[in-house]
Amino acid sequence: MKTRRATAGDVDALVEFPDDPGVVSLSRKQVRDDFEAGRMRPEWSWVIEDEGRLLGRALWWGRGESSPSTLDALDLLPEVGDPRSAAVGLLRAGHADLESSGHCGVPPYTVRLRGGWRDDPQSVRAADWRIAAMADVGIVGSIERRQYAWTPDNGVPASSTRVTFRHGSDDEFIQLFGAAARGTLDVETLQALESMDEVTQAKDDFEFYESCPGDRQWWQVATAGDGTPVGFIVPSATPYNRNVGYLGVLPGYRGKGLVDDLLGEVTRMHAAAGADRITATTDMTNLPMAAAFHRANYQVVEVRLVLKAPR
Repeated sequence: MKTRRATAGDVDALVEFPDDPGVVSLSRKQVRDDFEAGRMRPEWSWVIEDEGRLLGRALWWGRGESSPSTLDALDLLPEVGDPRSAAVGLLRAGHADLESSGHCGVPPYTVRLRGGWRDDPQSVRAADWRIAAMADVGIVGSIERRQYAWTPDNGVPASSTRVTFRHGSDDEFIQLFGAAARGTLDVETLQALESMDEVTQAKDDFEFYESCPGDRQWWQVATAGDGTPVGFIVPSATPYNRNVGYLGVLPGYRGKGLVDDLLGEVTRMHAAAGADRITATTDMTNLPMAAAFHRANYQVVEVRLVLKAPR
C-alpha cells in the first residue's frame, strides 16, 4: 500500500468513496460541492492506494483560506487490516505537508456519529480507531456535541412578548460577547479563557462569526421593556444551511427562560427567509441549551466528537 497526496484525477474516487456504516458519512453531493467550491482540494487530500485502487482517504476542509481549517473525513475500507496504523500514516503525511506549506497548528477533526453510538459495537469500533489514530499524532483533546436541525414541519415559534430586538454596533457586540462568556457552559469558550483575557476572547468570537457566510445585519440585541440589554443573537449560516450561530443571555437574566425567546427569534428570522433547514450545535454538557432546542422542536441528527490539539 502507498500513501500519497491526491491529484485532480482522484476527485471522482474521493467523492464516491464507500460509506463507513459506523459513522455518519459526508454525503457525496456535499463532498463534490466542496471540491467544486474549493473548500476541499486535491492538494489538501491524502489517499492510501493499492494497485491503483483507493483504500483510504483523508480530506481536509477550508472556507476559501490558503490552508485548511479542519479535517472533515478520515475513512478506510474494511479490508485495511490495521485501520489505526493506516490512518496514522495518512495523518502524518497530511500534517507534514501542511507544516511545510506554512500552516500553523494541526487542524481539528470532527467524527460524526449517530445518537446512542456507544451502544452500537460497529460505531464504537469506527470511533475507537479514529480516536486512537488522532491520539498517536498528538491530538488528545475532545469535545462531544449534539448536532440539531429544524425544518418547517417542526413549526415556527411565536414572537416573544418579553423582549424586543434591535441592531447594535460592533463595539456593543464585542462587549456582549465578553459579558455572555461569564458563567458560560460552552467548553471552547472556557478553554479560550484559560489562555486569553475576556476582551481578546470576545473579539475572537466577533471576528469568527463576522467571517461566516451569514449577514452581519442579522445580528440583534435583545432588550427588556426599559431598553436594558438582556442578551443577543448572532444568526449565521454555513455553506450548506442556515445556522443558529450564537445566542447569549447575559448574567443576571439567566434562569428566566429567555433563551427560548432568543432561539425563537433566530428560528423565525431564518424561517421567514425561506430556510428549509436550520442547523445548530451545542456541547453535550450544556444541558440548558439542549433543553431549549428540545422545546423549540429542534431534532438531534448526530453526535459530533471534536478531536483537537491541546492549547
